[in-house]
Amino acid sequence: MLQSNYRKSEHSILIVDDDAEFLDGARRALLANGIGNVTSLQKSPEVLHTLATGAHTVLLLDWVMPDPSGADLLPEIVRHYPNIPVIIMTGVRDLENVVSCIKQGAYDYITKPLDTTRLVYIVQNAVKSSELVVRNRKLTRYLLGEPLSNLETFSDIISCSDRMMSIFMVIETLANSRQPVLITGETGVGKELVAKAIHRCSGLTGKMVTVNAAGLDDTMLADTLFGHKNGAYTGATESRNGLIEQAKGGTLFLDEIGDLSNASQIKLLRLLQQNEYYRLGSDVLHKSDARIIAASNANFQSLLTTGAFRSDLYYRMSAHALHIPPLRERREDIIPLVEHFVKISSQALQRTVPEISKGLCYALMAYDFPGNVREMINMVHNAVSRNRAGTLVLEDFPHLAVGTGARRDIVRKISNNQFALHGIFHDFPTVEEVEALLVEKAIALSHGNRSIAAKMLGLSRPTLQRKLEQVAEKHLDGTK
Repeated sequence: MLQSNYRKSEHSILIVDDDAEFLDGARRALLANGIGNVTSLQKSPEVLHTLATGAHTVLLLDWVMPDPSGADLLPEIVRHYPNIPVIIMTGVRDLENVVSCIKQGAYDYITKPLDTTRLVYIVQNAVKSSELVVRNRKLTRYLLGEPLSNLETFSDIISCSDRMMSIFMVIETLANSRQPVLITGETGVGKELVAKAIHRCSGLTGKMVTVNAAGLDDTMLADTLFGHKNGAYTGATESRNGLIEQAKGGTLFLDEIGDLSNASQIKLLRLLQQNEYYRLGSDVLHKSDARIIAASNANFQSLLTTGAFRSDLYYRMSAHALHIPPLRERREDIIPLVEHFVKISSQALQRTVPEISKGLCYALMAYDFPGNVREMINMVHNAVSRNRAGTLVLEDFPHLAVGTGARRDIVRKISNNQFALHGIFHDFPTVEEVEALLVEKAIALSHGNRSIAAKMLGLSRPTLQRKLEQVAEKHLDGTK
């Protein structure tokens, strides 16, 4: 007898016992505590075949069963499926039996009759252990040069930055995890786009629902999230489901959680710990299976120190933590992003896509973008709106430095005020020597992105490629 409510991309728990009544009780206990996708199996000869499907990540195995017993199966399972944590269930309470299980490779054990609290605790830890094994395996493959599994997942995020690529890799390792994720970073860096990528990677069938916590008091947030019962407060003439109900089977994205009041933090903590909540004015307990992702631009260390944010909520919320770097720390993304938003704005305004002048590239690369991508979008749209010449220039971006100041600034950022000719060359340089230095500095500034470097130098990409080859040839000749 095989009962299953397995759903792809989620953890599935397999319980094996020859007692049908016990199986049903254990399965119900896990489901009641928010652990879904539980499969029960009564016939022990089918265990290895069932594990071979690859659908299960944790196994609860009865030690004493008709042939083959748990004792017979454990060595085979450990040998063929070493990454599946095996939890032994036994009514034999002697230490010798427990030690034998662990020595043979069991993850943990639990005695019968089952203690529901201990059962849930062990299974949750086993799930985390399984997730960690999968993540480490993926990270190892990435370190060995394996590319991302699905670049389409990140198609909304324009980036050629190594730091962002590392974040994409971490996101892929979280695909099977249902633990909360905390995304931090300055305003405008694209935290919601990262949350959407995590949701797409997860394989969850439900949708992603966004709630912005900024400016919501405790009652408003609870009503928005959890809904209310008819008559819960003045004006509540009808019962209403909250947004968490809309996120069923999907992801609930809570933006700006650093602004939550203490009362709201307590409600969120209960949701995270027990996957349950109450609607306003109701004493009926509701369960949630939504994956929680939160984001904030807050300095959590400061909030934790002052007591403005609960430490238990923070550590629960940051089971997985991602920090998105600001644009000034990934300048190689600036020109690709500007080109992307120039196209979007031009299409919206039904205009021909303008070119970007070399001087403007210098200025954009030198600017720190305190408002990050959000600021850039507004700047680019205003520039495209006002431009009539077909080429974007510095004057189209009033926020940027005028004249050659931006170019001087970006050169200073690279070479620490040592770009004067006498500070670099012993004698007055030849044109070829200056050209080689400019190419080298442009490549360094663009972090190896040759398209950006070519724009900065006012060259085509093929011309820059030829010059790089010439520099390399002369370097080889000089070393012979």
